[in-house]
Amino acid sequence: MSTPAETLPHWDMTVVYPSLESPEFAAGFAATVAAIEGLGRLFDELGIAKREPVPLDDATVQAFERATEAYNATLEQVMTLAAYISAFVTTNTRDDLAQARQSELQRHGVLLAQLGTRYTAWIGSLDVEALIAQSVLARDHAFALRRTKEAAAHLMSPDEENLAAELNLSGGTAWAKLHGNVSSQLSVPVAPEGETGETRETHELPMSAVRNLAYDRDREVRRRAYEAELAGWERAAVPLAAALNSIKGQVNTLTRRRDWETPLDAAIFDANIDLQTLDAMMTAARESFPDFRRYLRAKARALGLERLAWYDLFAPVGWGGRAWSFDEAAAFVVEQFGSYSQRMSDFAARAFREHWIDAEPRPGKQDGAYCMRLRGDESRVFANFKPSFGGMSTLAHELGHGYHNMNLAPRSALQRQTPMTLAETASIFCETIVRNAALRQADRDEQIEILEASLQGSCQVVVDITSRFLFERGVFETRRDRELSVDELNALMLRTQRETYGDGLDEALLHPYMWAVKGHYYSPSRSFYNFPYMFGLLFGLGLYARYQQDPEAFQHGYDELLASTGMADAATLATRFGIDTRTPDFWRSSLAIVREDVDRFEALVG
Repeated sequence: MSTPAETLPHWDMTVVYPSLESPEFAAGFAATVAAIEGLGRLFDELGIAKREPVPLDDATVQAFERATEAYNATLEQVMTLAAYISAFVTTNTRDDLAQARQSELQRHGVLLAQLGTRYTAWIGSLDVEALIAQSVLARDHAFALRRTKEAAAHLMSPDEENLAAELNLSGGTAWAKLHGNVSSQLSVPVAPEGETGETRETHELPMSAVRNLAYDRDREVRRRAYEAELAGWERAAVPLAAALNSIKGQVNTLTRRRDWETPLDAAIFDANIDLQTLDAMMTAARESFPDFRRYLRAKARALGLERLAWYDLFAPVGWGGRAWSFDEAAAFVVEQFGSYSQRMSDFAARAFREHWIDAEPRPGKQDGAYCMRLRGDESRVFANFKPSFGGMSTLAHELGHGYHNMNLAPRSALQRQTPMTLAETASIFCETIVRNAALRQADRDEQIEILEASLQGSCQVVVDITSRFLFERGVFETRRDRELSVDELNALMLRTQRETYGDGLDEALLHPYMWAVKGHYYSPSRSFYNFPYMFGLLFGLGLYARYQQDPEAFQHGYDELLASTGMADAATLATRFGIDTRTPDFWRSSLAIVREDVDRFEALVG
């Protein structure tokens, strides 16, 4: 029996402030603003700004230590307040008070961003290696300092950086907000089953609910939802295309002015990897497409279809799958995390006990799932829970992020700056733990369901994300010269889907508006918010394989690796487990695990 929607939990944010209307929140907001302003005064006093290189002296070392300690403390304070406000915005985008407080904090965040740029420019003028040799605090932040030194070489002048930060609030950030609000508040008319004709009665559903119908067992329901979804995105396409064009145009301009060759070069730097690693991973991914197409053809056979349409990608296979209530999912996650370590199990139990999870889908709530750090070792998990293996697996995945955050808790804000490539390390690992446990306990029909859910996710992360990567690269290239029309965006999206899915899907029934669906395209501060997910999946699978080979040795170093993801690049951290990320072989070995699942799935469905 599925869990009734009204029983699904909401997260508890009262541990920070009683409410957005409370005096405690007002005082906390004022204190955070004062901290930002105080950091600015301290930077003025210490001369933290771009300057000509000078020899390192004791006064400069002391200035570094005072500035860095204050910067870390301010970042910590702002991150908690921002997470608190975001918790209200993402669960109800119609909450005008939350939207107003978020907008107000973003305005003060401009000053913090400007101070961060000043700090970066100042570090760029120092002899960082000498600083690391003379200061314990600098040694503790050695990786961050070396990256900051490199980032300083890609800064515009101070006045230009200040102007860019101010204009971003009414530029890229505003366009991103428009996408979030339009997409989350979009309602779509869906025709009831069995009714035909232009005058038929329809039901208005939130776009998130319509997209959830892609998981329905009834193909006719899925088809109607798909058609309604495309029609909904078509109605909203003009403002969303304007938002996408504006954000990508802004990023192109700033990329050029900051002396990056392309936005991808800047994204690779932000991801703490190099082009050799990206090329090796993408090479292995392309080689794996025939295996994923085998999976898609096998799924079509299991559904009694000649070929899958886009709206069949998430269709459940078989009828023997287990319906997981939220409480059952929670108990299973806690138990299976314990098969790895008591520490991981205790963490998950605490998350459920202390109401860290918002699981109920509802109008105004954004789609998808995520985990955000709140304060100390606490996180909050956002989900739109479905009573299925996929719903349980999503909880495990997001709690993996929370476990990662717990291991990072002793680090300073600057030491915790984990790149997207490594941010999936624990989530994929934890998801794999519960997947394998569920498989061991499953009968044939349940095995099919679990393997299908896993392969479905892997297909999205390898095949679909490659299409999104190719699409975004194409948008950036064209946007250097001009804006793209809605029709051009659709055509480019379809071309990249055909290139990646190939004959695994019906080419006449793809999704031209996926560029409107995915909020990742609309980040003015983080381009190519796609390939890091592939890195995370394959790196996580590779780590799990190492764990299976020698559990005791692996456990000894894994939590320390999670605690260090902001303190070394991906290639360096990978060497701790004998992994070379710069050649295709490691990525092929991870994809071989997926290939085995495809083989097993084919054998089960016939």
